[in-house]
Amino acid sequence: MSTVALMWEARAVGGRGNELMEWARAQVLAREPVRREVLRAPQDRVLVITWWEAPEGLAADLPELPEPAADLITRAVHRWRFESVEATGAG
Repeated sequence: MSTVALMWEARAVGGRGNELMEWARAQVLAREPVRREVLRAPQDRVLVITWWEAPEGLAADLPELPEPAADLITRAVHRWRFESVEATGAG
């Protein structure tokens, strides 16, 4: 079983960062992830990370946050997928 983290990042129109953050928090996914975290950064950016148990690893069909309304963001949403790897001894 792999743990996959999906990262979703968007930049709100100036001064609308809180609105974008609340929009992201309100999104309901088709199923619940193991963990979900919402973060904010300067320039009205919002980052959502969800963690999933996925036997298929990065190829898994996992629910993702949609694109917000075009008038709320300054550019297309950025998305990344990461898969946990075992740590090998400290060296």
